[in-house]
Amino acid sequence: MTDTPSIPLPVNPDEQPILESLQQIRDELTLLKQDRTTYVKTKDVMILYDKLVDQVQLLSDIRAEKPEEENRVDRVLDSCFQLISLFFMTIGRNNEAPAAYALTSTIKRLLDHLIEVDLYSAKDLDHVSGTIQNLRQIVRNAEASYSPKLLTLLSNRLDVCQSLLTNLLVRLGRLEDGLPAIHEKLISILRSISLANTRSKFSSSEVQKLQDQLKEVDAQKVNGNFVTESGEVPVGNQEVCDLLNRCLMWSNLVLSRKGEFPEAFQPTYKILVEIRNRLEKLSLTQAWSLRETDLYDFQRQLDKIDESRIGGNFVDGEGNFAELYVQRTLLYLLRRSYGYIYYLMVSSEPVSEALLPVYNQLQTLKRCLIEVKNSGGVSSPRELYPYSMKLNSIDNMRKDGKFMVGEEIPEGQGSVNELLAECFELSYELRVAAEPEDSDA
Repeated sequence: MTDTPSIPLPVNPDEQPILESLQQIRDELTLLKQDRTTYVKTKDVMILYDKLVDQVQLLSDIRAEKPEEENRVDRVLDSCFQLISLFFMTIGRNNEAPAAYALTSTIKRLLDHLIEVDLYSAKDLDHVSGTIQNLRQIVRNAEASYSPKLLTLLSNRLDVCQSLLTNLLVRLGRLEDGLPAIHEKLISILRSISLANTRSKFSSSEVQKLQDQLKEVDAQKVNGNFVTESGEVPVGNQEVCDLLNRCLMWSNLVLSRKGEFPEAFQPTYKILVEIRNRLEKLSLTQAWSLRETDLYDFQRQLDKIDESRIGGNFVDGEGNFAELYVQRTLLYLLRRSYGYIYYLMVSSEPVSEALLPVYNQLQTLKRCLIEVKNSGGVSSPRELYPYSMKLNSIDNMRKDGKFMVGEEIPEGQGSVNELLAECFELSYELRVAAEPEDSDA
C-alpha cells in the first residue's frame, strides 16, 4: 500500500535519513519479491534483514524519549517487516522470530473483525489460540539469536492478540447447556448463505435449503426459547435467539436480492471477489504455486479497503454509506480473504522455496504409498518398481546427505530428509508384505 498524505512525515529531521533508508530497503525487498527467474536465497534475505535491524536501532535511539510517536517512518517500517516476515517463510525459516510478524498482523485483523461483527465459533478461536501459543514459543526460543527490540515488538503484538482473543472467549463462554452446538450450527449456516450470495451464479434453491435448516433450528424452540432437557431456559438463550433472527433476516434479504449488487459499490465488490477467488485457488494448490511473499500484495489491498471504511461503514465514490445488504456482503468477502491469508501462512511448510519441488514430489509419493497400503498392499514387489525408481532418483540428488542447489544448502533439509525416510520405510513395509505372496506364486 502506498503512503498517503494522511500519514504525516517525521517531525524530527533526524528521522528523515531513516525514512529514506527504509524506503530503499522496501524497494529492494519488492524487487526481490518480483524476481521469478530464480528461487529466493537465504543470504539475500539476511542482508536486507540486517539492514532493517540497523535502522530499527537508529530509530529507537532517536525516539528514546518519545517511543509512542508514529509517522510515515512507522508505516514504511511495517511494510518492511511484513515483507521480511514473508521472506523468512519463503526460505523455510518459518519457526524463527521474524516469520511471526506477518502472522500477528493477520491474526489481529481477524480478531478485530470477529469482535466487530460478533459472529464467530469456538473452532475459530481454538485454532487462533493454538497459533498464538506456537508463536510465543518461537519468540521465547529466539532470545539468543535475534534483536531484543524485535522480540519485544513481537511479544507486545502477541499480547494485543491474546487480549482480543480472551475478550472473544469470555463472550462465547456465556452460552450454556446445549447452546454452543446450536450457535456453532447457526454460524456455519450463516457463512454458507454468505458464500452462496457471492457466487458467480446465484442459486435461489441453495439459499432456500439453508433457510430451511434455519427453520428447523427455530422449530426446536419452546414458547420462543431454547430450553434444556429439564425445561429450563439456559444462560445465553437470548443471544442465540437473536443470532437465529439475524440469520433468518439475512437469508430473506439474500433471496430478495439474488446476488444483484448496486453499481456504486461494484468496483469494491469486484476487487474483493477477485481477491477471494485467487486466495481460494491458492489454498487448493498451495504446495505447487505459492510463494509466501505473494501474500503481501493481497494483504495490502485488503488493508487499504478495510482502512477506507468510515466508522466501520463502506462508502461509495460520492461518500454515501452502504446499505445493510452491501455492507454485510463486502464485510464477508473482506473477512473471508483475511481468513485465507491466515490459512496459507499457518499451512506454510518450513522448507525453502528451492527445495519445495522435491518436498512436494515426496509428499505425493507418500500419499500414493499410503493409499496402496490402505488398499491391501501389492501382490508382487515388482509393482513397487516405479515408486522405488523415483525414490532412488531423489535420494541420488543428495551430496553428503544434503540437498544442494548450486553451492547453497537451502533451509528445510531435516523436513525433506525425514519425508524421504518415511517414503523408503513405507516402500520397504510394502515389499516385505508382498514377498511371501510372491514366493508362494
